[in-house]
Amino acid sequence: MKFDFNHEKNEKIFLERGITFCDVIEAIADKGILLNFDNPNKEKYPNQKILIVNVNDYAYCVPYVIQEGDTWFLKTIYPSRKFKKLIGGQPDEKI
Repeated sequence: MKFDFNHEKNEKIFLERGITFCDVIEAIADKGILLNFDNPNKEKYPNQKILIVNVNDYAYCVPYVIQEGDTWFLKTIYPSRKFKKLIGGQPDEKI
């Protein structure tokens, strides 16, 4: 599987959240994907899926779409307290 992302957005996310798409890709290679499911809002995001990955012992959601040639285009990254329990933490822990 190949990954692609917007490099400008990558810089913006790093400044806002301290994480990059490269961190996510590395976490997928090292630890794998915790969950992979269709975006629940199919009307607004019909072809979008969401990955849950463990980065630095915190669960992150990574929406993506599959492009031609089996390339996964990563849209954004956001932390998820809801999915933190998948990696052994308490869902109400603060970042």
